[in-house]
Amino acid sequence: MDNSISLVQLILHANFIVQLIMLGLVAMSVYSWAIMFEVNNRVKKYRNEQVQFDKLFWAGHHIQKLYDYYLQHKENIFGKSIIFCSGLREFNNLKDTGILRGDTILEGMERTVSIAISQEAKELDRKLPALATIGAVSPYIGLVGTVWGIMSSFNTLGGVEQATISVVAPHIAEALIATALGLFVAIPAVIGHSRLSNQVDDVLSGYESFQDDLCILLLKEAHRDEVQQQHQESF
Repeated sequence: MDNSISLVQLILHANFIVQLIMLGLVAMSVYSWAIMFEVNNRVKKYRNEQVQFDKLFWAGHHIQKLYDYYLQHKENIFGKSIIFCSGLREFNNLKDTGILRGDTILEGMERTVSIAISQEAKELDRKLPALATIGAVSPYIGLVGTVWGIMSSFNTLGGVEQATISVVAPHIAEALIATALGLFVAIPAVIGHSRLSNQVDDVLSGYESFQDDLCILLLKEAHRDEVQQQHQESF
């Protein structure tokens, strides 16, 4: 209990500028934890959507029926389902214009699906750069507070005739709290950013694999339609 009171007293008696820096670091810590919780929940949501979509996609349903289903439930379209809908919409547009050549369809599909994946990546990555910034700069902000506190302490002690360790120690301790606080903010932010970035990359890797599967599936569909068209024209 005495140590807690001592720490509080050190903070309360610190230089005003150092107190402002500490307050800023506390605010950064709160914001970084809020980002981690938000991004973690978002990744969980996208992972769950991915599992649900895979169940529907690989259940053997005709892709056009699955596309119609998602068009009727637009409010639930995000993640892999929006990538699927973007690709199939482009496929249908090309087919409606009479384009059934595989290379043309593949080019249009890859471009459209890549754009959709990029948009989902931006949503998944949202606020992660801010978390990385907090992890990178907070130790230096704490160090500035320490340097400022030590300089202020030396100015204060300049008028003291005998500066013993008992006189100097509290002032140095006040300054060092800023460095400790900066590390306290940075370490969770760096670990959280690394962990969440890996989770986001894992989700995006699944999207890129699905892009290949979707393109192959729709190329087969286009080839089947082209063969049917040629067969009809031959009669």
